[in-house]
Amino acid sequence: MAPLTPIPLSSPPAQLGAQLGAAFEEHGFAVVSEHGIPPELIAEADKQARALFALPEPVRRSYHQPGGGGARGYTPFGAERAKGAQVHDLKEFWHIGRDLPPGDPLEPFMAPNVWPAELPAFHETFTRLFAAFDECGGQILSAIALHLGLAPDHFDASVEQGNSVLRLLHYPPVEGAAEGAVRAAPHEDINTITLLLGAEEAGLELLTRDGRWLAITPPPGALVVNIGDMLQRLTAGRLRSTTHRVVNPAGPAAQRSRYSLPFFLHFRPDFMIVPIGEGGEPPITAHDYLMQRLREINLA
Repeated sequence: MAPLTPIPLSSPPAQLGAQLGAAFEEHGFAVVSEHGIPPELIAEADKQARALFALPEPVRRSYHQPGGGGARGYTPFGAERAKGAQVHDLKEFWHIGRDLPPGDPLEPFMAPNVWPAELPAFHETFTRLFAAFDECGGQILSAIALHLGLAPDHFDASVEQGNSVLRLLHYPPVEGAAEGAVRAAPHEDINTITLLLGAEEAGLELLTRDGRWLAITPPPGALVVNIGDMLQRLTAGRLRSTTHRVVNPAGPAAQRSRYSLPFFLHFRPDFMIVPIGEGGEPPITAHDYLMQRLREINLA
């Protein structure tokens, strides 16, 4: 099966909506080029992420936030388990969320960020990257709205101050892993859409409609974008939240780490997910749905 063809985000709106819509309806995934996130910012973020996971384990663990559902700071290796999986994923990660002004009504839903004191450039780098992802995600949602026959600003209010999360993801070398454990077991994402940098390293695969695993091989610097469960629920299944996984490498690649930077774009916590069109599941707030799903993957 042919790989996904990169779609320039700089395309005219109607063309972009048609191309992204076709990819999402068929695969639930798309590869996006010309997304506007500066290459030098991506390179610096990659450098800072590698430095973070090179810190001694006791230092990393000092930034773990027990009882926080992994929403901020460090989540140790072996904590997350895909829904229905019997063993944990082979990964550790760090979460950065939206900074809110003091007294904001959404403060109860979004904890303050945690910043590693050992890395002076970390805070500025990832604050900039979060903002760049946020802007890019808004452009993609606008194209999706056009594909659905809606106004281009249809989703703007639903994601304004959304509970989005930038994840710094580290998959250590897999030699000596527990039997049956993989870097990321088959799963679907919880959120609205996911934007991923760092998928050039082999391993990410999506499950096609006919039950085959398709390797996703973006060109350097491109984004991999996929539909999450919240948008699938909102569109009553028209846009698919596709099962995907990260498989273990073989040969020399098994001896090295894999790094990536997914941005999980979320609706506002108080946004009511009411299906567009006929059918669909009962309405639920984005926050209640998130907590329901976090419990299923062992993070809450």
